[in-house]
Amino acid sequence: MSVGSNIAALRRRNSMTQEQLAEKLAVSFQAVSAWERDEHLPELRKLVALARILDTSLDALVDETEHPWELRDPNFDPEHQYTWLKAQAQGLGLTQTLAALPLMREKHAGQFRKGKVAHVPYCVHPLTLACHAFAMGIGEDDVLAALLLHDVVEDTWTRPEELPVSERVREAVRLVSYNTYYPPEAGCLSAREEKEIKRRIKPDYYAHIRENPLAALIKCVDRCNNLSCMADGFTREKQAAYVVETERYILPLLDVIKAVPAWNRAAWLLRYQITSLLETFKRVL
Repeated sequence: MSVGSNIAALRRRNSMTQEQLAEKLAVSFQAVSAWERDEHLPELRKLVALARILDTSLDALVDETEHPWELRDPNFDPEHQYTWLKAQAQGLGLTQTLAALPLMREKHAGQFRKGKVAHVPYCVHPLTLACHAFAMGIGEDDVLAALLLHDVVEDTWTRPEELPVSERVREAVRLVSYNTYYPPEAGCLSAREEKEIKRRIKPDYYAHIRENPLAALIKCVDRCNNLSCMADGFTREKQAAYVVETERYILPLLDVIKAVPAWNRAAWLLRYQITSLLETFKRVL
């Protein structure tokens, strides 16, 4: 693809018109149109600005290699996942998982994943985590219920004590829910205020999770899935920050998981998956 074709494709991927892109660059929309038709090349300063605005790298922006691949949705069918998990839970007599499934679907109804996958129902995420646990050989009722409900408290402001599960599961969900650490006076927060509070309490947040093996397992399976989807959900800046946070806080949690004999093999697999994703993103970014 030509540089102009790259600009046009990335602009459309970011749901921007030529006029909107031109305004951000302080140029005319005719200039953007000329770039996309390959009549002129942007000067270097504008190329750098274009890469930042279009959330890509300068290399990717000027790469004229024809890529044969087609981008596909990395998410799975939530209805199929839900039905499969329900059947597994019924067969194994997992009462908490059976209670967590409909509650998770009810609480996350109308919510969607962030970023370029905003069309994906949010319930795909917790369902994928539970399927991931099964794939690693973990079929414990507490684990599956906690994975299914791990975002219910934070994303829907449901109180942990309202969850129809054991105290062990409630405590693990509470520990991985940032809003349970907010000061009482926080009240209704803007996105910027919430981000600042999360930044400030992050060391304590992860320190508490390290003390609870179930919470550590939830956080690591959650992070593995988020890493695998972040190319579509995060800006390049957030991707870079997420890599740093994962190396600093998530990798040490794997030692907590490994200390549980029943989860030893899962700990190895999670370390392999998370580390592979981190090293790939570090090279691409």
